[in-house]
Parts: sequence; structure tokens; C-alpha cells
Amino acid sequence: MTLTTFALIRHGQTDWNAQRRLQGATDIPLNDVGRGQARDAVAVVSGYKWDAVVSSPLSRAAETAELIAGGLGLAVDRHVPELAERSFGDAEGLQDGPELETLRIPGGFRGAETEDQAARRGLLALETLAEEFRGGRILVVAHGTLIRLSLNRAVGRQLERINNAALNLAHHHPADGWQLECLNGAPVTAAALS
Repeated sequence: MTLTTFALIRHGQTDWNAQRRLQGATDIPLNDVGRGQARDAVAVVSGYKWDAVVSSPLSRAAETAELIAGGLGLAVDRHVPELAERSFGDAEGLQDGPELETLRIPGGFRGAETEDQAARRGLLALETLAEEFRGGRILVVAHGTLIRLSLNRAVGRQLERINNAALNLAHHHPADGWQLECLNGAPVTAAALS
């Protein structure tokens, strides 16, 4: 059986995360807490040999990937544009409240990328990496919504949240599809996904 293993890690915290603002495609850098989270993530993934480290090109993911890769004695192999966060359009930068509510439409926000579009884009990027590194181990640093939506589509379930710098471990088999082993650092059971 040719399994390709993915560590899917959301970037560390940013000031906008701390302020509960929608980030989306806006390029907000890590804050010091986020840099610490990225350094702490090294211990979580150090038990595996990684064949490639890739990330979203947005600076918060790219810096997280650099910190993790550096801690493992590796380099970031590339930045994959399709791993960028879902665009929330005019809602980016806003917090919950009346201004955000005026932009809300069924399934998201006016002018935003749809959940379906983001899920398709993210999953296609992961499956392309699975084909390129078939049977290997790939460490991917991306974004919470993109990872969640991509995993939802991959495993056919609705996941609630992806935490900053937590390990999400998934396996891809060309014939059998996707299996989620670990979500937010905790083992996943079949009962947890139903």
C-alpha cells in the first residue's frame, strides 16, 4: 500500500488572530506568540522523517514553515499559491459585529471565495503533492479555513476548527482516498468523525 503522509499545520498566531479578525488572503505576519507556537511545533513533528516542506506563500505560513523546517534541519522546498487562505473579500480585517453582518450571505460573505471553491483548490493542491511525493511524507503549512475545508472534502465530514500550529496528520492512498489520523494534536477515531 502506497500511503503518502501529510502533516497539515496551520500557521502560528497573528495579531489579527488574537483580535478575532478575519484574515483571509490579507498578508498578516506572525506575532511573537505565533513564532513561539511554530518553534514548539518542531517537537511535535520531529518524530518523523519529512521528504518535503511546503507552505502557502502568505508570510504567516511561510515564516511558520521556515521556523519549523529550520528546527528540523531542513529547508522549505517551495511556496504553493493554491495553499493560500480562502479569500473573504471585503470581510477581511473585520470582527464579529454589524459591519461584518452586512456582508454575510448564505455560505460566506459577499465578494468572498466560496467554501466549495476553497475546498476544491486546497484538496487539488494536496493531491498534486501526493502524486509528486507518492509514498513520502510532506509537511504542509497553510491556513485554518483552507485546511479544514480541504479535509472536510477529503474525508467527507464536517470538522469544526483547526488550531494554530497543531498537528493534523492525514494519509492519502491513490485508490482508497484520504484517512485522517490526528486532528489538532489528538488521535482521530471513526466515532469522532461520524
